Amino acid sequence: MHGGLPAHRLYLLEGAPGSGKTTLGLQFLRESVRRGEKALYITLSETREELAVVAASHGWSIDDFDVFELNAAEEVLSEGRQQSILYPWEMELSETIRLIEAEVERVQPRRVVFDSLSELRLLAQDSLRYRRQVLAMKQFFAGRKTTVLLVDDLTASKEGSDTQLHSLCHGVITLERLTLDFGAARRRLQVQKLRGIDFVAGFHDFNIRKGGLDIYPRLVASDHHAPFIGDPVASGVVEIDRLLGGGPLRGTCTLVTGPAGTGKTTITLQYLHAACERGEPSVIYEFDERIGTLLARAAAFNLDLQKHIDSGCLVVEQVDPAELSPGEFTQRVRDQVESRGARMIVIDSLNGYLAAMPQEQQLILQLHELLSYLNQQGVVTFIVNPQQGLLGTMPTNLNISYIADAVLLLRFFEAEGRIRKAISVLKNRAGPHEDAIREFRIDAEGLRVGEPLVAFRGVLTGTPEYTGDRAPLMEDRFVAE
Repeated sequence: MHGGLPAHRLYLLEGAPGSGKTTLGLQFLRESVRRGEKALYITLSETREELAVVAASHGWSIDDFDVFELNAAEEVLSEGRQQSILYPWEMELSETIRLIEAEVERVQPRRVVFDSLSELRLLAQDSLRYRRQVLAMKQFFAGRKTTVLLVDDLTASKEGSDTQLHSLCHGVITLERLTLDFGAARRRLQVQKLRGIDFVAGFHDFNIRKGGLDIYPRLVASDHHAPFIGDPVASGVVEIDRLLGGGPLRGTCTLVTGPAGTGKTTITLQYLHAACERGEPSVIYEFDERIGTLLARAAAFNLDLQKHIDSGCLVVEQVDPAELSPGEFTQRVRDQVESRGARMIVIDSLNGYLAAMPQEQQLILQLHELLSYLNQQGVVTFIVNPQQGLLGTMPTNLNISYIADAVLLLRFFEAEGRIRKAISVLKNRAGPHEDAIREFRIDAEGLRVGEPLVAFRGVLTGTPEYTGDRAPLMEDRFVAE
């Protein structure tokens, strides 16, 4: 909302039970107390004890602000019932409102949370009378320098969202709770209306943790451009850099694709190791492999990543695929770039990213926005994309090659009775690249890239076969005795 809610207005906070309305309302009042202002929580649906339990779960106390509960009004109303056999519900509504207004006059709060409108709607029993009562409440607070948050749990509304109420309020914030087939529930927030403010529209993921709501604003890449020099980034292996005309440029994304076991992750680790050797903060988000296995594999290929982790230059973050939302993942990446100054980021792998968010819509667009943001920040990004199958035609479950600036293709091939590996560059938007197919090997001393293999057949079919002589083929390194 680019700074917060405009003061002295009436706002609607709506959402189904369990979406986080009470927690947000408590945070809203706690901020008022922190600023030295009086605050009032009017609860018509929960008792003071229930509200205290919610606050205690976050390490808070409700003693810092005033709490008015319906029970206090019920005691007064019950006296009227003893004097009359028929007590009209119109009087119940007007008497409840009168008591609420009296409490506001007594406390003189700067912020008020009214929880919830569903009880008020039930007391009114008529949509016209309910609208008039909300309008009267709006007029009552007008001129009192009070910011009011009306909470609606949507349980008493037949159509869910009350559009008539939307027109009366200065702003409308909607909270949603989504239950997935597997994993934790996902929550998201939407600012539907905010008069006079150029807010960020759309859905914003959030979590409820001890201490309140963690909200992850939707990323708009065009708002985060930073100047940088697009110089090439070396891997430490000259032959690999030559494939990309000197290496990937800063502010570009490189897709490393191929079947399992061809060395995709190892290539990205080579670039990470070289970046850390230059003192550039780097991050790898590991969706598929355990961190211990990753480090052991890197050490076996003469890449000592542990020392860079110990120095703080490299962060290896294990992602729990059942607990992550796209917004939270994007915020994690942004924190690394903006707080740590990360210059290289690896996502391993795209399949794991998709598995972490199987029911999310427009996931490819969210990834595109994230990569655009990283490009504008001058970050070098690598995405590992395993293809389905080992041999033959190997499709991918998601075509993201169009959002990558460079594509490295890895393949198995057969020659001299051995299974070997080939590497080639399919595209490089940042500049020229080799169109040759080269063999590469990974051993205890690291990566090697051989000479171009000109006598290939069937590379693009997924089952390449080398039919030339054995002169360019790579063998084991010579070890002097």
